[in-house]
Amino acid sequence: MSKSFVPPMLALASVLTLVSCSSKPAALGSPGKPIIVAFEPAGTSQQITASGQSLLDLLTKETGLTFKGVVPTSYAALTEAMGSGNAQIGWMATFNYILAHQKGYADVALISQRFGTENYGAEFLANVKSGFKPAPHIPATDDDLKYLDQFRGKRACFADEQSTSGHVIPLIFLKRAGLTDADVANAVYTGGHTQVVEALYDGGICDYGTVFVDARSNIAAEHPDVDNKVVVVFETRAIIPNDNMSYAPDLPQALRDTITAAMLRIAATEAGRKALGELYQIGGLVKANDTVYDEFRSYLQASGVDLSKYVK
Repeated sequence: MSKSFVPPMLALASVLTLVSCSSKPAALGSPGKPIIVAFEPAGTSQQITASGQSLLDLLTKETGLTFKGVVPTSYAALTEAMGSGNAQIGWMATFNYILAHQKGYADVALISQRFGTENYGAEFLANVKSGFKPAPHIPATDDDLKYLDQFRGKRACFADEQSTSGHVIPLIFLKRAGLTDADVANAVYTGGHTQVVEALYDGGICDYGTVFVDARSNIAAEHPDVDNKVVVVFETRAIIPNDNMSYAPDLPQALRDTITAAMLRIAATEAGRKALGELYQIGGLVKANDTVYDEFRSYLQASGVDLSKYVK
């Protein structure tokens, strides 16, 4: 029985073709190379992972692209993920974004809306048993700064070193009230706003804590009495731009345009509003560019906050 003869050069060409096909790199956004979305650690990792996946499922359905969500262990880790190529999209808090943009790691595309506005404030919370006297105005006025003197020498729970409402803005207000670095030297960094509220609810860890307005809602489902046990002592004006969705510098413009348009469509649907609400209590999304942060940068500069301390 005769055997088929394959010329050696033809056989070699076939092998090279197979090698060439198999070694072709996967396209970004394909199942073999998903677009990595890093979510800011504003709550527990489990909460953010679950709600973030719901949003990414909608985004995949809308674009046909494949996404993978991750929750960095800190805001600093989120910044570095954007700069190292380990994330192409980041949901970022204001100060976190400013640091990342200054390093060339992030460009804002969308900014969050809550209650019809793109700005928010910071809160100083305490367990009701602490006995701290609340400032009479919400939000507080300059005349209310004296109520922050109650925290002199007390132990703080901050969300994260790079958290805008959970650390940076509260430090500015404490400084304006006359407190010093020594007054917060023994602070606890909990890793997120939800954890701050939980620490105050349970008691015994810190005397007061700082979060966004109103982070208590993060644990209201499991602790319906949280507003009675954890009270607002001081609340700033809505001087902070809301958190945003930003792109890393290596994400191609065509993909940026596709994803931005898809996110705006998703935000206009019932399923999208539900997913965004569960993720970060987001009520809507609007397109934005970096000039949105100019006023806030001026505020930081006037306050004396040294950004170089955080840019490493």
